[in-house]
Amino acid sequence: MKQQSGAHKKTLWTFLVSVAALMLTMSSAAGSKNAAVQGKIVDSGTFGIYVRGQRVAAEMFTIKQFPEYSSTVSEIKLDGKTAQTAEMVLGANGDLRKYEWKDMTSKAMSVLEPKDQFLIQRVTGTDKPMEQSFLMPAATIVLDDYFFSHRELLLWKYLAVGCQVAPGQQGCPLQPAQFGTIIPRQRSSSMVSMAYVGREKVTLHDKEVELNRFTLTNDGVEWKIYIDDEKKMQRIVIESDGTEVVRD
Repeated sequence: MKQQSGAHKKTLWTFLVSVAALMLTMSSAAGSKNAAVQGKIVDSGTFGIYVRGQRVAAEMFTIKQFPEYSSTVSEIKLDGKTAQTAEMVLGANGDLRKYEWKDMTSKAMSVLEPKDQFLIQRVTGTDKPMEQSFLMPAATIVLDDYFFSHRELLLWKYLAVGCQVAPGQQGCPLQPAQFGTIIPRQRSSSMVSMAYVGREKVTLHDKEVELNRFTLTNDGVEWKIYIDDEKKMQRIVIESDGTEVVRD
């Protein structure tokens, strides 16, 4: 990692402290009965998906926090029509409770749930319904195809796990980390690595902004992921296949 200037170190420290506060807030009980029923929106929006400069799809998503769990609901739109939907429910500790994916065209549906020491995936709506077991814990991270909000959840977990400040320390060194993941649409699993790179100036919607850049590596493919100081993902660049994802 490149050496950071004093100002950048201070900015990074402030940023990481606020991340820790966010994760504590997400795992706490809601302050009122109404909030407990409706949930608190942690993030929501739309990611435009571009391939070689042309917009090909969009992901609309909402991440809500409830007293005992969180819910991430997403839908992929093609030509303005919903093509796929997904909902992921995580416990307060971040463990998977249930993940459900649907294809609106083929009517195929996949449900992933923990059972004992396994993750069980059931696929229906196809010519050959199937069930598949993965010897993986509930802490395994779901990174399904096309749902970029799942990458934001991974980033939050990386920051929460990596930013553990010991008494007397004045900083929070972020070291590269590896995570076990599962890709339900591919019915496969893999290991990914995440690392913090530093602050970087980029152009978004014709404006120059400074964001925090991370690198996500999977099977030798590098993803550049940028988030702002509110921990919200703003951009993803996958140079190897000319893909760019930008928050609208």
